[in-house]
Amino acid sequence: VGICGEHGGEPHSVEFCHSVGLNYVSCSPFRVPIARLAAAQAVIKEKK
Repeated sequence: VGICGEHGGEPHSVEFCHSVGLNYVSCSPFRVPIARLAAAQAVIKEKK
């Protein structure tokens, strides 16, 4: 389950999606690097 649209590229939304167990986000191509960075940071933050 996941989300799509502009929320998929927002760092806070990506972190929230990770925290509630969503397994994908979809966003416009120019937001992909931002979403990937936010996803990686959410995983690191969770492991601390």
